[in-house]
Amino acid sequence: MIASNGGGGSTDVRAGAPLKIAVFASGSGSNFQALAERIRDGSIHATIELVVCDKPSAYVLERAKQFEVEQYVFSPKQYPSREAYEAEIVAELERRGIDLVVMAGYMRLVTSVLVEPFYGRMINVHPALLPAFPGMDGVGQALAYGAKITGATVHFVDGGTDTGPIIAQQAVEIEREDTQESLGARIQRVEYELLPKVVGWIADGRVSLDGRKVTINN
Repeated sequence: MIASNGGGGSTDVRAGAPLKIAVFASGSGSNFQALAERIRDGSIHATIELVVCDKPSAYVLERAKQFEVEQYVFSPKQYPSREAYEAEIVAELERRGIDLVVMAGYMRLVTSVLVEPFYGRMINVHPALLPAFPGMDGVGQALAYGAKITGATVHFVDGGTDTGPIIAQQAVEIEREDTQESLGARIQRVEYELLPKVVGWIADGRVSLDGRKVTINN
């Protein structure tokens, strides 16, 4: 799956077995759907085993039902801390033998409880060209700053706010008449291609991580 030199993270994947994925999402789940469609049509050698969601009313859960993907839904307010609910999530991921965690619109900060056992096996998609405009509202940040180019980034999660090693990026030009809605829609269309592409690379064993350097092998 992912070759790693230092920095933790498992590199052991059963030969020939589909990559087992858990998708974390808090909203509509459009990135989940883009990924699930590519897996269903055979473009990616993987299975989505679980959707993890912190909002019982999120539309991603309806999408998960349509793809017959099991769900783990929790309410953070019912736990004393992030660490408490993350410990339960980690146990569920390990029970299912999850190889890769995909953060696709998961709107909660994560702690070392989740990051450490899955470092090098957890990725996130962000609507900006990191390291520019990390955190909330990357689209709005780019517009407010007057940037001419923004885009989408897929990166490893390291526990910081969008600070992990970058795997892939794609630029989106900001047009003079852009609003947050129009720019956000174009960035999303890029995300729908970029995230499945990266997951496919990982499923094919093409991604190597060495410190902060990520290499895509032929």
